[in-house]
Amino acid sequence: MCNCIVVVPCYNEAARLKVDVFREFAARGHPQRFLFVDDGSTDDTRSVLETLRDGDPEHFEVHNLPRNMGKAEAVRQGILRALARQVELVGFWDADLATPLEAIPEFCDLLTRNPQLQMVIGARVKLLGRTIDRRVLRHYLGRVFATAASLVLRLPVYDTQCGAKLFRACPEVHALFRQPFRTNWIFDVELLARFIHGRKTGGMEPAERSIYELPLTEWRDVTGSKVRVRDFFKSFFELARICWVYLRPGAAGTRRVWPRAGDNAAAGQPADSPRGRRAA
Repeated sequence: MCNCIVVVPCYNEAARLKVDVFREFAARGHPQRFLFVDDGSTDDTRSVLETLRDGDPEHFEVHNLPRNMGKAEAVRQGILRALARQVELVGFWDADLATPLEAIPEFCDLLTRNPQLQMVIGARVKLLGRTIDRRVLRHYLGRVFATAASLVLRLPVYDTQCGAKLFRACPEVHALFRQPFRTNWIFDVELLARFIHGRKTGGMEPAERSIYELPLTEWRDVTGSKVRVRDFFKSFFELARICWVYLRPGAAGTRRVWPRAGDNAAAGQPADSPRGRRAA
């Protein structure tokens, strides 16, 4: 039975958060726990989350950010807090449950059975026998961006932006979240770029040997997404920035993307702890 915490970033999700689905998943005996990060919501999200937590504190935890900081920072703060719990696996999942919670055990099983893997990421591949329901425009814009991201990363990744990702809780992964992301809408790509950069500078095996893309059995486009068409065009500027910082010849990356000697002891420090603030 794996010790796993899944971070769920939330911003103004009071009306569409499927509280009953989370409760039912926990009631069925799944061991995974959830850490909800309220990203400075202006509606009743905080109250909804705290009611969920109070009903089952063993499975649900809430962390409230003082103001809206964006999904990238909400995920980062949540992952660092989860790592402080000395878990085996950590990850993040979109609050709208476009990817059903039932996929989480499969993600966990892949990491548990394959010690060479550091991360499993969902892939929205429309295949026979699978239910992948995406709006046509969003699908084709997504495919254009995913192709561009794959070329920039020099990584044969099909879907960088799926909001279902799980990681092995180790210093290598902790280092990916140590510093704030420079991007927001495509921080998933920056995460992969950090992983690639760190493995290359650390003389380790290529990143593709430690990442597994899992084609999802079900994914549904949920009404109310905060991603807009204009964000598609903005993302290309962020993609260029990622390339410059991490992937160009001689790129320095960030000050400390990868673990150094002694980082095992520091792994898992939350961002709001004294040590966590220094590391970030």
